[in-house]
Formats: sequence, structure tokens, C-alpha cells
Amino acid sequence: MDFILYEQKNGYAIVTINREKALNALNSQVLEELDATLDALDFSAVRCLIVTGAGQKSFVAGADIGEMSTLTKAEGEAFGKKGNAVFRKLESLPIPVIAAVNGFALGGGCELSLSCDIRLASENARFGQPETGLGITPGFGGTQRLARAIGVGKAKEMLYACTQVKAEEAKAIGLVNAVYPIDELLPAAEKLAAKIAANAPIAVRNTKKAVNDGLQVDIDSAIAIEAKLFGDCFESADQKEGMAAFLERREHAPFENK
Repeated sequence: MDFILYEQKNGYAIVTINREKALNALNSQVLEELDATLDALDFSAVRCLIVTGAGQKSFVAGADIGEMSTLTKAEGEAFGKKGNAVFRKLESLPIPVIAAVNGFALGGGCELSLSCDIRLASENARFGQPETGLGITPGFGGTQRLARAIGVGKAKEMLYACTQVKAEEAKAIGLVNAVYPIDELLPAAEKLAAKIAANAPIAVRNTKKAVNDGLQVDIDSAIAIEAKLFGDCFESADQKEGMAAFLERREHAPFENK
């Protein structure tokens, strides 16, 4: 692939948008390569995914304005659907996804981070949706996920006024979980990914599904979803070992994903 780097480690993997000279901007090829990378993930070996950008200046500076500038209405809608489909696939992965936001996360970059379960940021990170200043709306889910992440009022300010948010403010409003010096960001993301990967994979996957599916329905339906996923964890080898280790006051053996 030209623009996606993939590295698999012990229980987790790192996907890097590698278009540094263009501040990792998303064009059609980047989206297609990211889509193919997600399709190729082996969930028997990869229990958590990290998404980041190449270099220390930009996570993803946005969608490629050069490519978008000449699009017709029909082509613009198709480009939006392509980006939305990839980001929805990322959001819907059964495993947790961590965004390691190393610099600019603007437009499509902010939307990419919002499609991840957890966002960690470098001190130089900057979030924003500048689309209305370019004569368009956010097209890869920003109008929907941003409000869900930080609340409607602040989201509308960012969307309408193209207000950018620095890392510490992003943490204060709940857009990111933590802020690190740039050199410590990826190690922190890897430490968290390894911690997630060490837990029982079936339980982690079911927990993600319970949260995500439950947020889309009323509380009674959400509790029913949780109850089903809770029950599905039982009779697994990992559940038996985890509980046996607790009762026997010992460390559990490595979870086997079964």
C-alpha cells in the first residue's frame, strides 16, 4: 500500500496514515487502502487497534481539498458516502480502537478520531471541523458523532464557527481521554492497547457491543442487550479460567479468546 502502514504486535496492531507531506490528508486512495486494511484484520490475533498519523505534525489534516474542489453534487455525495462507509466500518469493528492523535485532527481527521472508541492526544493536537468555511458541511459523520461525544452546544459552536480546540480544552470537554508530550503519545497508546488486549477478548468485544448498541436505544432495550451479551460470556474457557483464578487467589492464565 502507498499510504497505509500496518504493524502487528503482541495482541494489538497499529495503523498509520502515511501521507506526511500532505499532512496525512484523506483522498480516495487513502480511504480505499484503509478500508482494505480493516477488512484484512485477523481478530483471533488482534484484540485492539491503534490508529495514528505519520510524523509529529498531523494526525489527519482533513479530506483532500484538491480532490474535492472540482466535484459535482453527485460526486460529492459519493465521496461522502465512501468516507462514511469506511469510518462506520472502523467504528463497528468488534475490537476497541484507540486514536493516537499526533497533531492536526481537522475535518475528516477529527471525524476519523470520532470513529474510534478512545482518543489520546499529543500536546500539539488541534481538533476542528472547518467545513463551513470551505462552503460545505462535514461529510464523514462529524455532524453526528461530535454532538454525541461532547454535547450539542459545544459541537454546534465548533461546526458553525469552525472553532478549533487545542489538546487541553479537548480533554476538558471530553473529546479526548488524556494528553501527552508528542514523544510519549504512541507509547501511551500502546500501553493501553496492551492492557486491553490482555483482558478476555470475548468479554471486551461483548462490552463494546453493549455500549455501542445500547446507546442507540431506550434504557429498557439497552439493559436487555446487556443481559444477552453478559450471558453470552458464560461457558467460555476464558470465563471459567478468570473466575477460577479469582477464587483461587492466583493470576489467571493468558486468555485464549475462547
